[in-house]
Amino acid sequence: MDKRKLHIMTRQGLDQLFELLAQANYTIIGPTVREGAMVYAQISSTKELPMGWSDYQEPGHYSLEHRGHNHYFAFVPGADSWKRFLFPPRICMFAAVRNGGPETPFKVEVLPRETGRMPPRYAFVGVRACELAAIAIQDKVITSEIQDPYYKQAREQAFIVAVNCVEPGRTCFCASMGTGPKCNRDFDLCLTELNGELSIEVGSEKGADLFRKLPVREASPSECRLHDLLLERAREHMGRTLDTDGLPELLAQNLESPHWERIAKKCLACGNCTMVCPTCFCYNVHDHTDLSGKRAERWRLWGSCFTLEFSYLGSHTIRTEGFSRYRQWMTHKLMSWHEQFGSSGCVGCGRCITWCPVGIDITEEAAAFRQPPPVYPTNTSHKKSRL
Repeated sequence: MDKRKLHIMTRQGLDQLFELLAQANYTIIGPTVREGAMVYAQISSTKELPMGWSDYQEPGHYSLEHRGHNHYFAFVPGADSWKRFLFPPRICMFAAVRNGGPETPFKVEVLPRETGRMPPRYAFVGVRACELAAIAIQDKVITSEIQDPYYKQAREQAFIVAVNCVEPGRTCFCASMGTGPKCNRDFDLCLTELNGELSIEVGSEKGADLFRKLPVREASPSECRLHDLLLERAREHMGRTLDTDGLPELLAQNLESPHWERIAKKCLACGNCTMVCPTCFCYNVHDHTDLSGKRAERWRLWGSCFTLEFSYLGSHTIRTEGFSRYRQWMTHKLMSWHEQFGSSGCVGCGRCITWCPVGIDITEEAAAFRQPPPVYPTNTSHKKSRL
């Protein structure tokens, strides 16, 4: 079977896919509407998918609207990302328990990871192309640098149902980063919504095993053309663009530019951009001891390079100014990440633009460094008039 050949599946086929995943003991995670936002959460059927919902995103603005259409995936991903399930924001690394009492010598038992703390078999439904690229980046960083066993196990047993993005948002620029809108990598099955039905492609042997059990037919030439046209239209209608040509070198040449301070006048250093970014991997480690002194735990929590604590070295913080923290984040994403990991750290999802409270746009700030520096008029008020 040609894995990438296009087939068509009805919406009833999607119901059957959910049933097959449940029968295979997968915990299904998919998009659903909760508390006025699109989130990724455990769901059990297609009834919990956000049919009829679409979103509106602008710098510093996010809203959902029920438009009554019959599409499941007519939205752009919100603040949530799959990183939350693969690299949890809060996880116990190990615990130490002291046994014994006044009459007996005590001993300390170290529990590497508490029972039940390892991940379930996840099935991710609705993963976009930019998110696949983000997962691939985290695969490289977390399995080779951090070497996290939780992440490794979660990734190895995950089943990914990707979705091609045919309606990019106003803050999206995945086409500029070469990461979308079409899913080309690292999925088991990939869906595209076409006129009330779904096209389906196979991307792995795991995907092929489930595909053979689904009610599908081969796509007609007109359906193949529609599929390609929708993706081409999405590519041409990105809300943002980012010129990546020579960008790492450009940023390296402008590390002392006064433009960083102009950005800092807007930036709140809140860290929202790092929290919603699907590739950020920084973390802090906190130790906790109970009141009895018999149990201690070490927890890993997501961190952010925007906090003063993050750059505390020895006796002082090395990035006390807001401009230096924004510069660290942006140059890491678009410049030094290439040297560290062989790619950009940005996948063009636009989350950092949407969820910045003051609407700082990374594409506009990067473009500003390509402009000649502003020329300010010379103050001549001290000169005497010739009249």
